Amino acid sequence: MRKIWLLFAQASTIALGVLLAASVFAPQWFERRPAAPPTTATLTAAAPAPRPDAAAVTAPSYADAAQHALPAVVHIFTTKEVKLRRHPLANDPFFRHFFGDRNGTGTRRQSGLGSGVIVSPEGYVLTNNHVIEAADEIEVSLADGSKRSAKLVGADPDTDLAVLRIESAEKLPAITFAASDGVRVGDVVLAIGNPFGVGQTVTMGIVSALGRSHLGINTFENFIQTDAAINPGNSGGALVDARGDLIGINTAIYSQSGGSLGIGFAVPAANARGIMEQLIATGSVTRGWIGVEIQELTPELAESFNLNSTQGALIAGVMRGSPADKGGIKPGDVAVAVAGKPVADASAMLNLISALPPGAPATLKLRRSGSEIELAIQVAKRPLLRRDRNEED
Repeated sequence: MRKIWLLFAQASTIALGVLLAASVFAPQWFERRPAAPPTTATLTAAAPAPRPDAAAVTAPSYADAAQHALPAVVHIFTTKEVKLRRHPLANDPFFRHFFGDRNGTGTRRQSGLGSGVIVSPEGYVLTNNHVIEAADEIEVSLADGSKRSAKLVGADPDTDLAVLRIESAEKLPAITFAASDGVRVGDVVLAIGNPFGVGQTVTMGIVSALGRSHLGINTFENFIQTDAAINPGNSGGALVDARGDLIGINTAIYSQSGGSLGIGFAVPAANARGIMEQLIATGSVTRGWIGVEIQELTPELAESFNLNSTQGALIAGVMRGSPADKGGIKPGDVAVAVAGKPVADASAMLNLISALPPGAPATLKLRRSGSEIELAIQVAKRPLLRRDRNEED
């Protein structure tokens, strides 16, 4: 038995020695091999997705719309003589320099800039009245850089619109008017003009609101509101849609600093076109007029007049000898309808009366002393509004 254990111990020692020697001189014999994949399933790697050619990817762009409208947008440069307010020392040649009266005439030359839109190949340009008001000289710079002198065809201060005429032997690029009923809140728009005189510039935004009024900018207001950047020098420029068609004439901005705050206003192209056609045909715009001063009917005023609603417009004053005076309208009357059309507020009444043809009769429905009456009025022509902006401190 002892001999057997001795043989077992010797055999174990020899086996361990062989294994040790093998691990040193042939280590690859002891490497672990990965298990074979299961035969019941086949794994297939997903093929990589094909990458599109960079040249075939088209980013959203309004370049075509801009290129369609840019040639029709012009820069307008004006100069005029401005009367200076007289000062006791203004007659002294030394002090004239400080008052701007270097030539001793009591006036000085003032320059201005704005934008305009060519609306016909014959050279008619639509712009704002305040851009060219009282100008002695008007020069227009086309998109190609050429400059032409221009003459005033007619102006309408009530809507702040004016039409110029460029003398040109060749046909000029004209803007395309968009459909009058195609503008919606949220539509993408481009504003094109000459802000701060830096040159032709395109900004983008959307239509923020339609039919803006009661802003105190013009007598007749029906603005398109947009957040496209509009700055000084953009006045009279084009507001176009995503196709490059004209939808408005940029007119004003809401700003406390003079720069764009994202609230700009444009006269709708449909309104501007009607004014433009009258100015080209006759040099002026004809509107109805009855000679009353109207006021918004506030809840407090409605209560004081024992009215159930604020619908209508309060007649605050009547011009002596006017059609309203001759027709029997009195201060304190509340107009509720003009020519059968209801009056929503003072602005609506102003628009309704201005649309009446001068010389024709019209019926006004009024509330007076708790009862309704109807009066026949002979409509007259609205007098031309004149503003004196030639004097400066």
